[in-house]
Amino acid sequence: MNDPLVEQPAPEPEFSAYQQAMRARLLAAPVVPAPEPWRRVACAPVGGLLGIGFASHPDSGHDLVMVVSGDGHGLFDAVTGERIARERDPDPDGSTPEATADLSCPGLGPIAGGRVRIAGLFGGGLHAGTGDGWAVQVVAPDWPRDRVLLSRGSALPHSGPHAERWWHILHAAYSEFRAAGFSPSGQTLAVATSSDLSLWTRRTDDRARKP
Repeated sequence: MNDPLVEQPAPEPEFSAYQQAMRARLLAAPVVPAPEPWRRVACAPVGGLLGIGFASHPDSGHDLVMVVSGDGHGLFDAVTGERIARERDPDPDGSTPEATADLSCPGLGPIAGGRVRIAGLFGGGLHAGTGDGWAVQVVAPDWPRDRVLLSRGSALPHSGPHAERWWHILHAAYSEFRAAGFSPSGQTLAVATSSDLSLWTRRTDDRARKP
């Protein structure tokens, strides 16, 4: 008895000329600094980073970024870039967010007693845009290497000149991408990979120096 014929998968469609040109454009764009008024305030190594989430400082009003990693929890001031709290041995029941329906973890330091939703390895997400037109996108023209693009005035990174309408601000060439997005205030942009946390703020220096 002959074996039944095995249906062959249909060939994947080829990229159109438009898609090929867009991919080539993304591959050719070098990493550049974020434009004004954004300024980078941190590129902190965090081994085994799993995810990040935003909170607000109850006293200063600064955006805070909570980091969940294999080494515990940390809390960063997103205006100064400083790490202001750390918990190396969190309660095992709340050390990672996948055990809760809202992917949250207990806060620490000035936000102890509350909970922070975490975006990263276990799911979730951050704000992809701000109310005044900034947007962040993650693309992978040479997957699995992710590239983070900041743009303004258009959600399409290929619709204007690089470093004028859109900016390639981070290339995750050696680490796994975890999350990228804005704080609810729109004043902070955070990008997390499996090895580090990068923060940009657009608050002025005068405001950053306030206690």
